[in-house]
Amino acid sequence: MPTVTPWTDAQVEADLRVKVVFDDIRATRGSEFVNNFWRGLANQPAVLERTWAALKEVMSARPSGLDPLTKELIYIAVSIANNCAYCIHSHTAAARAKGLTTEQYSDLLAVVGMASQTNALVTGLQLPIDPEFLV
Repeated sequence: MPTVTPWTDAQVEADLRVKVVFDDIRATRGSEFVNNFWRGLANQPAVLERTWAALKEVMSARPSGLDPLTKELIYIAVSIANNCAYCIHSHTAAARAKGLTTEQYSDLLAVVGMASQTNALVTGLQLPIDPEFLV
């Protein structure tokens, strides 16, 4: 159950500050759909503005050495590590829209699972970092 009420389109239309962000989300994504994450953040317009600006900057606005699908795959992996079901679902949908195949998704999950296992082992073993790995 949500801890805030996601905003309706009527509420968004009545608040210019929120409307500007929602219009930009729609324009940037080329879709009329604005998900519940943004609708929940509308309860705090300053947080909504700041979060959208940062996400837009990192995920789509600036030139990058990472392609859009790779960015979504990283977002999925971090969301799995942070146990954020909402983000796992929304970024998997975004990745699929960017061409993610079933095989790629299976490979991603295998890598995330392996990294989680070996991270836990090395954390438990508290092994020293090899000097060759230090930059």
